[in-house]
Amino acid sequence: MPTAFLHPYARPAADEFVTIVRGQGALVYDDQGNEYVDGMGSLWYANVGHGRAEIADAVAAQMKNLAAYHCFDPFTNEPSEQLAERLRAIAPMDDARVFLTGSGSESVDTALKLARIAHVQAGRPERTIVLSRSRAYHGVTYGGLSAQGLPANQAGFGPLLPDFVNVPADDSEAMAQVLAEHGERVAAIITEPVQGAGGVWPPPEGYLAELRRLCDRYGCYLIADEVICGFGRLGQWFGSQHYGVRPDLITFAKGVSSGYVPLGGVLLDRKVHEALATDPSFVLRHGFTYSGHPAAAVAGLVNLDIIEREGLLDRAKVMGARLEKGLRSLASDGAVAGVRGEVAVWSVTLNEGVDATAVRNRMLQRGVICRAIPPSTLTFCPPLVTTDEQVDRIVDALAASVA
Repeated sequence: MPTAFLHPYARPAADEFVTIVRGQGALVYDDQGNEYVDGMGSLWYANVGHGRAEIADAVAAQMKNLAAYHCFDPFTNEPSEQLAERLRAIAPMDDARVFLTGSGSESVDTALKLARIAHVQAGRPERTIVLSRSRAYHGVTYGGLSAQGLPANQAGFGPLLPDFVNVPADDSEAMAQVLAEHGERVAAIITEPVQGAGGVWPPPEGYLAELRRLCDRYGCYLIADEVICGFGRLGQWFGSQHYGVRPDLITFAKGVSSGYVPLGGVLLDRKVHEALATDPSFVLRHGFTYSGHPAAAVAGLVNLDIIEREGLLDRAKVMGARLEKGLRSLASDGAVAGVRGEVAVWSVTLNEGVDATAVRNRMLQRGVICRAIPPSTLTFCPPLVTTDEQVDRIVDALAASVA
């Protein structure tokens, strides 16, 4: 009989799970004593690795002093103000402001709402349409679900929100055509720098720059969904920097705290937050109970310290290059059908007839965790602290599991 815990992204009838009890660096351990290389950084987020007592101690100290207090008017707290300043300093935009949330899904819905309300405050209330790409994953709340381009995730949840238009993923001409027809009503284009949960799809060369040009031409905002790509995954603080593109809004979560405490947010470029402040009496009626949670903000601050101190932006490039080399060697040998990725996030397409979930399970038996995207894709997003030997274990386990 299934346990009381109804698991996310799992069969409700499932009754067998691997119980993870401990983690250290890029390794995790189950309740049977088995060791695994965490080839997915848990769920795309454990950038600084597991078992960082430095983060746990800082969060505990904050919780002993002030565990939580809301940041609705007129309150604030020092850790959230400090985190916002740190994020402003590394943001790829001018004079950024930061709205804090508790997850990537909350961040995406926040960015969608901020884009629309900023247009309203700037005298453009007709701009409500949001354009997105096929294969896109933008979270599971109704805003992000309506924006995403993965029909299987949308199926069965009833009518989605209006004014969302999904465009073929890599077709800038199709995007331009929609804007030519509806440009005066478009609020924003939302895109991941590298599409992650849809199977790891880097953009074609120049594609993101073309989206930037289209937004400038038609007066809409560019939202970069950096929930996976942010905080070192592409060797820069943000994936937008890797591609040389400046968004108007950036969603983030996952790597900002490496998952130690749930934390997310949205970075707003000056032109967006100045539009919100056009009317000094305007009240932004949006926020979550834990927007600006002080203990979560402390986790973020210490996590950023670790990334800087240990040079993990550069380490991502080294680790990712070794993983890429190993995966491409398997493709060259015909063991897998193809390889996609960028810097430190990768996927493989399995050969025809090879089931992704079955290979994932065989890799688990060999002590390596990856994520299966049925029917034929496996994804890899190891912690940025993954050692060379551990990267090789990932590749070796895949090779043995597809043999």
